[in-house]
Amino acid sequence: MWIYRIDEPRLGAVRVREWRRRARHAVAMLVLVLVAATGGLVLLDGSTAPFHTRLFTALWDAANLTTTLGDFSEFDERQKVFMLAAMLVTMFVAAFSISRLTGILSGDDVIAYRENRAMERQLERLAGHVVVVGYRSLGQRVSAQLREAGETVLVLVVDASLADKAAENGNLVILGAADVFDDALRRARLDSARALIATSPDGDANVAITLLAKSLNRSLPISVPGENGLRKALLEDAGATDVVIGDDIVANALIGKLGARTKAVS
Repeated sequence: MWIYRIDEPRLGAVRVREWRRRARHAVAMLVLVLVAATGGLVLLDGSTAPFHTRLFTALWDAANLTTTLGDFSEFDERQKVFMLAAMLVTMFVAAFSISRLTGILSGDDVIAYRENRAMERQLERLAGHVVVVGYRSLGQRVSAQLREAGETVLVLVVDASLADKAAENGNLVILGAADVFDDALRRARLDSARALIATSPDGDANVAITLLAKSLNRSLPISVPGENGLRKALLEDAGATDVVIGDDIVANALIGKLGARTKAVS
């Protein structure tokens, strides 16, 4: 699902940084084991081979040790005892590292953090899209029809369950609580959007959305529902391009149906 959360849990970023720190420590410990094993094997090597040859052989055997590969049957007793101890240390370090790293990236806060990072990249490339504010009955119908027409739809919502539903239906989504909804609009790339459609049943909210959207992109076409003529004038003053009064549409449809029926009877 593609959901950008304005109030993304900051703990996710902290956990990711902690995982990276632990991963670096784990790698450092394994390198330390490798270096210690190499040094020990060089000291225990009683051959008359040149030092660089003994060093390379020791490094090779130590690398085989840390990767659990190789055959050490040619070692003498002292070397085998040393390698046995080194194997035990390697297993302890590996088990310790795995226990420290496992599970830290599977929490919901980390998943939200990673999803936000991926969504940020999506938003950076977004252009020519239609922003739909709200995803209740009207917002769902508008978004569905826009998608059927081949439009890229970005839905802005304040409810987490509606955000999940919008994402499941194939929309890009920005989720932000009411007190940070202005941040959601700023993230919606209104500068490159094709249009904005507000579908909130709250008339005051639609006025606020229109004012803020117009301040971010003065040429952006904005369609908003209005309750009456007074509200329509207020929305147009705020910058709405098209204000649709639902009662007018219903009244016209009813009268049209009645006229068609009357003509059919006559």
